[in-house]
Amino acid sequence: MDSLYGQVAIGVLGGVGCGLFLGWHFRARFSNSSKDNGAAMGNGSRGGTATSIMGEGGEFKMILVVRSDLKMGKGKVAAQCSHAAVSAYKQVQRRNPELLKQWEYCGQPKVVVKAPDEDSLIELLTHAKEVGLPVSLIQDAGRTQIAPGSRTVLGVGPGAADLVDKVTGHLKLY
Repeated sequence: MDSLYGQVAIGVLGGVGCGLFLGWHFRARFSNSSKDNGAAMGNGSRGGTATSIMGEGGEFKMILVVRSDLKMGKGKVAAQCSHAAVSAYKQVQRRNPELLKQWEYCGQPKVVVKAPDEDSLIELLTHAKEVGLPVSLIQDAGRTQIAPGSRTVLGVGPGAADLVDKVTGHLKLY
């Protein structure tokens, strides 16, 4: 009988130990501790205000802004958006891997919107940089539909959805 109680006690202790370990692991990974505040913005918070790692709504996203004046074909737009997404991913992977984990945890949302011209694209680039968001401006090689060096797509983010919306929220879906 003593060996049965010993086995039960070992099982209970093992279960409690595993539960404590998993709780500690996930709390450390997803907590909003003070050292993580502002990480969603890439360069830390600005102006002394802290932003939660999960953003206001707990979401992150990437916006791909396509120039509509270039009249690119669907395949060309898809390729240029892919370039911007990959470039943004690599940039954030190097500079802020914790932000990348949070964006991946949210399902890697991406939204494609349109800007009327190159000047609008540059204004968005400047605004996104000012608020600390990662940006990726794509220039075409000029092998197919458009002139070499044409700025085609701007990737904004990934970043906290509320912050990304401050920069791109006024744009219409592509």
